[in-house]
Amino acid sequence: MKSLRFGLVLVCILLLSCSPHLRTAPTNLPARLDDIFAHWNRPDSPGCALGVYKDGHILYKRGYGMANLNDDIPITPSTVFHVASMSKQFTAASILLLVQQGKLSLDDDVHKYIPELPDFGEHITIRHLLHHTSGLRDQWALLNLAGWRIFQDLITDDDIMSLVTRQRELNFKPGEQYMYSNTGFTLLAIIVKRVSGMSLREFTTKNIFEPLGMTHTHFRDDHEEIIKHDALGYEQDEKDNRFRMNLTNFDTTGATSLHTTVEDLQLWDENFYHPRVGGPALIRQMLERGKLNSGELQDYASGLIIGTYNGLPTVDHAGRDAGYRSDMMRFPDQHFSAAVLCNFADIDPSYLVRQVAEIVLVNDFKAPSPVPANDVAGTFAAPPATTQESITPVDPTARDLAEYSGAFVSEEIDPVYRISVQDGKLILRRPKYQPDTLYPKTRDVFAGEIGNVHFTRDANQHIAGFTLDAGPIQNFHFHKKTN
Repeated sequence: MKSLRFGLVLVCILLLSCSPHLRTAPTNLPARLDDIFAHWNRPDSPGCALGVYKDGHILYKRGYGMANLNDDIPITPSTVFHVASMSKQFTAASILLLVQQGKLSLDDDVHKYIPELPDFGEHITIRHLLHHTSGLRDQWALLNLAGWRIFQDLITDDDIMSLVTRQRELNFKPGEQYMYSNTGFTLLAIIVKRVSGMSLREFTTKNIFEPLGMTHTHFRDDHEEIIKHDALGYEQDEKDNRFRMNLTNFDTTGATSLHTTVEDLQLWDENFYHPRVGGPALIRQMLERGKLNSGELQDYASGLIIGTYNGLPTVDHAGRDAGYRSDMMRFPDQHFSAAVLCNFADIDPSYLVRQVAEIVLVNDFKAPSPVPANDVAGTFAAPPATTQESITPVDPTARDLAEYSGAFVSEEIDPVYRISVQDGKLILRRPKYQPDTLYPKTRDVFAGEIGNVHFTRDANQHIAGFTLDAGPIQNFHFHKKTN
């Protein structure tokens, strides 16, 4: 193992010293980059693969830590990773290629291709899906509410659609707001299949990956598939600090499920400078930022986030699912990018890619920027910050709490939610999840891990149900069972 790692470092050093386009690289670049990942570069830890791209070439590539702790297999630049929401840019590219082929328009109503989607009384376009402005509730949050264990239960497109087609409301009117929604990209993958006659996996392989030579990249749509050199995902047990496997169990694509390497991603990255797939028109469209009905431009384009770091323009997208974390950040004016793909849930690749950029682009930066945490939602997004009117806090007694007890159901999901008083606290129970304590905020409003629960009353002031606001799920209705 040590000889393998030494060989990788030696190759990279030789490349840095011999290649003409690398002669301006910062001094001691390999050692300085390796220091960033030193904590995970151990035979008893998962870790990351790093790819650093400059002027159309791989400036540096290296693996740190282990791809498979069962069999002591180290991570290399050729290790294949599940990259979660980084997948979205390839789904978006597929839609834009179909636009080029004249097979659809971004302003088409989604119902034209997915007629089973509820009407909602609104015009939802493909453009809304690309820019997260559709108002559709997020699929992972819906599955969570419906009692699914996201990384244990097998999840298919049919499972997602069975919930999406039961929805009665949107989070907001299409185009009125931006709210990250994985549902939109699952629908985009379904549209690709129905329009092209090929699954998203088949379409991207034929139209993107094969033309670019990305031979170790594909959308996994079969959870039982064997993928050579694939990294296993890990988390750390809070009780004993031991590593445990944390894997995805999806047969769904579009929002997630891309498997790739840092070597292949360089070929895709270079397509943004010298587009062999889609031509300049594809690149222009992919970088076109979303716009709200008000005319306000958003940072989100088509599976990509347009921003700045230290005064320089950037194009970025991160991802997180199960024990996998990923990010690739591009600095287009410097023709520089860094990709970090990891197989440990506690690693923040968004921080790491910026540390890499700090070293390579130190002479280009114009102004310091805060280093954010992983800045794009993967399977779950943190609930948005909420404000509450200044109302006198309430401190209900067990007797006060008793009126909120009962069984509650929703037309949009199957499970029965049961609320009861236990040890002077209001407790919510739902299938497959631990009991959730609901803490009073104001009269009839409680907060728990599930989100904000706002109880509703009938004309006689009896509890009739509640509405739930849970991050990417807003105004979700439950009514109280009467028998």
